[in-house]
Amino acid sequence: MGSHCFECIAAARPPVRERVRRWNATSGAFITKGLVALNLSVFVLTAATGGALGRGGDLQASLALSGPTVAAGEWWRLVTSGFVHYGLLHVAFNMLVLYRFGEMLEAFLGRLRMLGLYLASLLAGSLGAVLISPMALTAGASGAVFGLVAAAAIGLRQRGVDVWQSGVGPLIAVNLVLTFAVPGISIGGHVGGLVGGAVVGAAMLRSPLDRRSVAQGVAIAVVVAVACAAGAVVAAGTS
Repeated sequence: MGSHCFECIAAARPPVRERVRRWNATSGAFITKGLVALNLSVFVLTAATGGALGRGGDLQASLALSGPTVAAGEWWRLVTSGFVHYGLLHVAFNMLVLYRFGEMLEAFLGRLRMLGLYLASLLAGSLGAVLISPMALTAGASGAVFGLVAAAAIGLRQRGVDVWQSGVGPLIAVNLVLTFAVPGISIGGHVGGLVGGAVVGAAMLRSPLDRRSVAQGVAIAVVVAVACAAGAVVAAGTS
């Protein structure tokens, strides 16, 4: 078989950036699929306690978001509310958009940045919900999902693609119209998620997939997520 020195083996290996890209390309959208599975699992669990077709059930009520509960110390609702859904249509639409855009973004961002983008968008949506409608019992992945759509729009724009011709622009516009026109939809949750996803996505999508950019992207997402969570807690306490 012959022998090889360590320096020769290292020199023959592809660059780290290329190895990371290959790994992400061949491993599939692991984070996206995991988020879809988690959302569906929570939906099934809440359905079993009476919350499948609308608002109701002890588990659903204990996970959804409202200003008074966060002010009382139940800060985890800022995250758990993003995995609770009010009905089959609610969860089906959110999971369809999550899978479509999550798969696309994860291929470029990698797993860690994709997860950071999702959580930052989710918490930005929670902040918006607490600011605009603190007394409402809010739930749904819409804030996080729309954050992914906003990030995709930013990424397309950075690469010279017309977001209106791509279909992403009309999707955002239609959902914003529905957000303000249909009663019962969380305006703060949707707008907050869109803004959070746009900000974090703009920073992440400028950088290629390598170790340095992954670390920078995760750091940005963590800062935004912590700031949104802290802001939501403060807003809940003053509402």
